[in-house]
Amino acid sequence: MNERAVAAKAASLLLRYPDPEVLAALPAVVAALDELPGRLATPLAAVAAHRAAADPIRLAAEYVETFDFRRRCALHLTYYTHGDTRARGPALAGFAAAYRAAGLAVTGGELPDYLPAVLDLAAAHGSGWDLLGGHRVGLDLLVSALERDRSVYAHAVRAVRLLLPPPTPADLAAAAGLARGGPPVERVGLQPYTPTGGRP
Repeated sequence: MNERAVAAKAASLLLRYPDPEVLAALPAVVAALDELPGRLATPLAAVAAHRAAADPIRLAAEYVETFDFRRRCALHLTYYTHGDTRARGPALAGFAAAYRAAGLAVTGGELPDYLPAVLDLAAAHGSGWDLLGGHRVGLDLLVSALERDRSVYAHAVRAVRLLLPPPTPADLAAAAGLARGGPPVERVGLQPYTPTGGRP
């Protein structure tokens, strides 16, 4: 597994809900970080250390509070560009098609734009990198929100951004626009779609 794939897989595990299975993989994640350069290993190690030191119950509560109860910190990439509009459906279908083409499936009942799942796809197939690069605006907004909340998970998302090409002027303009106005809003009276759900 190459350096980029190792970092993507580590970030995926560090951004997942900290259930017993995910936490049991933490020593393997820490060991894998030794293969990475400092610019990637250091931010990912900060999240790993936080998880290793925290009480699992408090860690789970913190995760739910950050990612499930705050839309500005959604881990679903199409939420930032499509909000709760009907246009989000075709966008999600595009993600699902990428998994099928790679012979992979999203596990755990998550949507296909769930960032940890997209990182797993990227670790295995180039289409994952295309999806991440195409939704860099969402990653930028997620980092900003996590930084405002002083969340340790900002480190992991910053590491993900380091795996992508630098933002273009169009990326920066789009991020600024969404930061001002928020995600698009459906204007024809559909039942809102909730991007994140409760955790066990």
